[in-house]
Amino acid sequence: MTYNAFHPPVRTLMGPGPSDVPPRILEALGRPTIGHLDPRFIDLMDQVKSLLQYVMQTENPLTMPVSAPGSAGMECCFVNLVEPGDKVIVCQNGVFGGRMKENVERCGGEAVMVQDAWGSPVDPQKLEDALKAHPDAGVVAFVHAETSTGAQSDAKTLVEIAHRHDCLTIVDAVTSLAGTPVKVDEWHIDAIYSGTQKCLSCVPGIAPVSFNERAQHKIGNRRHKPQSWFLDMNLVMGYWGQGARRAYHHTAPVNAMYALHEALLMVHEEGLENAWLRHRRNHEALKAGLEAMGLRFIVDRDHRLPQLNAVAIPDGVDDAAVRTRLLQEHHIEIGAGLGDLAGKVWRIGLMGYSSRIENITQCLAALDGVLADLGAPVNHGAALPAAEKVLAA
Repeated sequence: MTYNAFHPPVRTLMGPGPSDVPPRILEALGRPTIGHLDPRFIDLMDQVKSLLQYVMQTENPLTMPVSAPGSAGMECCFVNLVEPGDKVIVCQNGVFGGRMKENVERCGGEAVMVQDAWGSPVDPQKLEDALKAHPDAGVVAFVHAETSTGAQSDAKTLVEIAHRHDCLTIVDAVTSLAGTPVKVDEWHIDAIYSGTQKCLSCVPGIAPVSFNERAQHKIGNRRHKPQSWFLDMNLVMGYWGQGARRAYHHTAPVNAMYALHEALLMVHEEGLENAWLRHRRNHEALKAGLEAMGLRFIVDRDHRLPQLNAVAIPDGVDDAAVRTRLLQEHHIEIGAGLGDLAGKVWRIGLMGYSSRIENITQCLAALDGVLADLGAPVNHGAALPAAEKVLAA
């Protein structure tokens, strides 16, 4: 075997993540590496923490980036808040609710499942009924923006219900953070986690998390040590605490933190509400084009994520063949369906830097051309005029 330097192709990433990383963030990655306890890096850590608080809309002191991908952010919340024997209500309306269940069980807890159809939001009444049936539950967990379906649930209402029953809440905001409103303090979310590779358009591999005072009280008064040493917040905060004196815990991914800082700075410069508006406006243009083509969304309008569009694959169309041609001929990546939706939907992302007008027009033109060439039952040539009409309004 011959080994050579790896030079990846240039792709337009319009799947469920990662999203396109802008040149400014890629440049930040290439800056000189310094020590993870260097005073200048400590300054950067403080800025990252403050910018994360802005993006998450929280003043929680325990807000930080976990040095691992979003799945580790999920595990971080569960291993710190769930102990052996604890009962947890887990709401599932897609793949990632199932991963929450797995985390509960690995922590020694008991997961009580509240099931909703894939593509639907979590039903608040079902959560209310489950909590009445299980008054000994201590935690409620749900996915705010279900990446596998493109459905968004009403986090504020679900948290209110959980708190009425004296439960802590764990919220998955991997796909929603910086794309649609996430208001940790206003909604009184106890623990929340996200990822950097979605609407922040940073490189994969970092998971922002935040815990409020209620969650911190639980963390500080556990009966057992968390099963994960690396993710034990009692230890990690010695490194990610405030001020110059930091206790060594692990070697942070220094250059990835440069990239995260730059990504957060870009959101701050754009303005968080402007970022939400951009994702919504571009979704409307993509939606107009896809529907003019004859494609159907699987999530109803009121619960549809603007940054992740799940559309039904037309009858008789080969899912993999379309995605392969888009990638090989047009260098565009869109996502396949997962779990119950495998082979039934495409997931088209408009996240972060990928949420640009040129990406919308490029994707619609390429998808229209491939489907027409394959003889799919679509309205060939209708997509771009419909999208452009929305963009011109």
